[in-house]
Amino acid sequence: MAAAPFNPFAMAQSQYDRAAELLGLDAATREFLRDPMREIVFSIPLRLDDGSVRVHKGFRVQHNDARGPGKGGLRFHPLSTIDVVRALAMWMTWKTAVVDIPLGGSAGAVVVDPHNLSAAELERVCRGFMRFAARDLGPDVDVPEPDLMASPQQMLWMLDEYEAIHRRRAPGALTGKPVGFGGSLGRREATGFGTVICVREALKEIGLATRNALASVQGFGNVGQHAVRLFDELGVKVIAVAALDARGRSPLTFRKESGVKADELAAATDGFGGIDRQEAERLGYEVLPGDSWLAQDVDVLVPAALENQITAENVGAVQPRVRVVAEGANGPTRPEAEQALAARGVLVIPDLLAGAGGVTCSYFEQVQSNMNYFWERDEVLGKLDVKMTAAYIAVSDTARKRKLSMRDAAYVIAVSRVAGACKARGWL
Repeated sequence: MAAAPFNPFAMAQSQYDRAAELLGLDAATREFLRDPMREIVFSIPLRLDDGSVRVHKGFRVQHNDARGPGKGGLRFHPLSTIDVVRALAMWMTWKTAVVDIPLGGSAGAVVVDPHNLSAAELERVCRGFMRFAARDLGPDVDVPEPDLMASPQQMLWMLDEYEAIHRRRAPGALTGKPVGFGGSLGRREATGFGTVICVREALKEIGLATRNALASVQGFGNVGQHAVRLFDELGVKVIAVAALDARGRSPLTFRKESGVKADELAAATDGFGGIDRQEAERLGYEVLPGDSWLAQDVDVLVPAALENQITAENVGAVQPRVRVVAEGANGPTRPEAEQALAARGVLVIPDLLAGAGGVTCSYFEQVQSNMNYFWERDEVLGKLDVKMTAAYIAVSDTARKRKLSMRDAAYVIAVSRVAGACKARGWL
């Protein structure tokens, strides 16, 4: 019998169910937090440059806003589904709670491949999304941020459309905007830096000096590039990066024994994180199959691309040397694979924590936009370091005291905070 297709929302619910059981939540609270509060689904007509019209599905899911306005990514990806967006919204509720920022969890998507659109068509689909979604978004309601294949320029087009619809300035309505248009210095680096900050703290705990550590990273988009850059600053040598081939769009692994240099490889990278194979080979990189990043003889693995990447079928490729898996992406490790890693003593830093740097800095951007006063990059990243370090220590302490995995500990902290907010408001 063929295995059932992967459903990220089912996985997100199963993770939540375990936390609810550990916390002993009452039946009403369990049911309320298990599903989104509201979902918006719409069709976006896109007029192409040749005059024809193509219709694309759009989603916005608002999981919970008991602790503050919704916050969450907006991705432009051809494989987006409502269940993917539901999972992302739920995970964002827990992310904002685990780092203790006053926001809820939302997510959105447009089912489209930006590679197949001209710049003018991409602008039209961005504005089209906002025309349908604007009534359910806003600085005090739900604030989108960029996710897969979404850029600061796309955020600015959508902000401009939002402001035109509401006939007022609202720079805090979206985050991830260009610097100079309400964007925050440090935002581009934030998710990757947040992941690496967690790895830094984990290496301290296991007694491995950063200068002696090797890493392999899946993904060379916004998260992966900046993770590689900060690893280099900390002395961790990244020897492999997995990304799509910029020309053929097939997954490849780019390996360099002497260490990957982010700026060097970025010069061979397109705007969507795809790497030009021929240019990488010219720069001295060995090109391997796309899943080879997982089989590298390193101390740290960082899945920073898509969900469902480390599974029961491929977890056996993880080398005995690996000590830490840091989830820079949302939901990259299947539960059965995580169990196999735990049995080998591998520390898995869950996406709720390792991937929370982006939303933390997005919160900083909201604060700056709303008060129209902007901080310098070092101040932003310094505040990020404080937040991420405190969250890591809280999760690690809870895991140790309650004899839980890091994921279960993160969920226990996050779900208890959200459930407490729902009860305090009198919802339950």
